[in-house]
Amino acid sequence: MVQRIAMLSVHTSPLARLGGKEAGGMNVYVRELTRELGRRGVAVDVFTRAQSPHEPHITEMGANARLITLHTGPAAPYDKNQILDYLPEFVGRVRCFAEDEDLQYDVIHSHYWVSGAAALELRTMWGTPIIQMFHTLGAMKNQVAKLAAWSESDARMEIEGRLLREVDAVVAATPLDRQQMIWNYGVDGANISVSPGGVDTQTFRPHGRLAARTRLRLPVAPAKIVLFVGRIEPLKGIDTLIQALGLVVARRPEWRRALGLLIVGGDARTSGDQWAGEQQRLRGLVATLGLNDVVQFVGSRPQHELPWLYSAADVVVVPSHYESFGFVPLEAQASGTPVVASKVGGLQFTIRDGESGFLVPFDAPAAFADRIEQLLDDAGLRERMGQAAVRNAARYSWPTITDDMLAFYNKVERQRSPVHTIAPLGVVKAAANERACRTCEAVQLPVPCPLLAACPTSS
Repeated sequence: MVQRIAMLSVHTSPLARLGGKEAGGMNVYVRELTRELGRRGVAVDVFTRAQSPHEPHITEMGANARLITLHTGPAAPYDKNQILDYLPEFVGRVRCFAEDEDLQYDVIHSHYWVSGAAALELRTMWGTPIIQMFHTLGAMKNQVAKLAAWSESDARMEIEGRLLREVDAVVAATPLDRQQMIWNYGVDGANISVSPGGVDTQTFRPHGRLAARTRLRLPVAPAKIVLFVGRIEPLKGIDTLIQALGLVVARRPEWRRALGLLIVGGDARTSGDQWAGEQQRLRGLVATLGLNDVVQFVGSRPQHELPWLYSAADVVVVPSHYESFGFVPLEAQASGTPVVASKVGGLQFTIRDGESGFLVPFDAPAAFADRIEQLLDDAGLRERMGQAAVRNAARYSWPTITDDMLAFYNKVERQRSPVHTIAPLGVVKAAANERACRTCEAVQLPVPCPLLAACPTSS
């Protein structure tokens, strides 16, 4: 029975302010799962690296849950690919911490590829089984990257493939996420299980649009508020959303004075030298389209404001080019707000198209504009979809998700073995091709598999 877990989130703290450069859905997952496990009596230590010289070494996250912040490498934000240079130091400090407190961990749960690389080293030292979650895949990000500069490193691709072949168990967020691992990295998928993320339905719940706007000092009716929440990076497709708002304004000029797009994430500072490249690019697009009076960049916001922001919005838009799961649409739905999102990745599973929101092709401003306009123009539709959204999100409550994960931890711990064999890559890839379609059928995808046309065994 699992009693103590080492949770690795090397490149970003689960307590980081959401919407920052490296703070998003993964942070939510680690934070909420850790706290819920702690409430069940399971001790969890989350290890992350310090990004400031003033961060405390140990932060209590709740009952039986601690954040252990290790000073390895520069105590400042820097590109996650550089973390590999300091990973041996990080691993050494994790080991020293465990030895100083005379701790033994039953499982290592590593998040993202850099944490997985650290987990492999710790398993060598401890003999502790690894459960790996990627949250995003380098191969999928490369498929949608429009510029070479947006592509992921060769090191990431190599490490992700190695992790898929060597760790004890992998958790995918959706059946499609699992298939993307199998097809892109040539593994057989025997050690990959599916378990979705969750949402805190006590925190994210309908607060009433008027009450939320009053609390946040936002304009009330007839104001129409469109909301984006997330990191400011090309993968999130914010340019598509801005272009869509431009089309809505052109079609409905009478809405201009009442329409507002709030972009929550990144840095709210506006002097040119303080804006990251993507923020500057988006700001230029807003100016080019003449939307300075419509689009507002509000920066990252404290976590306690997010439920009120979701409730204040008429519609939440998630225009991502790729999402392995997607926590924002779940939080928005739990708050009673319909979502318009790209029909990609995990968004196809967390949103019920036509019921709790709309799914449209990614990178398609006109399609987004159509659905945004439809929702803004029909209060009855917004109300019906908002009610359906709350019911849909309830299926993903954290207690339910944690029940499944705790059972999975115990299963992996029972099956632990000091021997880790690696099948030859060519054999693994052939096996993956043989069983891919049968796997799709077995999990009964609720939508046609987007990769079906490329399936090597489909007919």
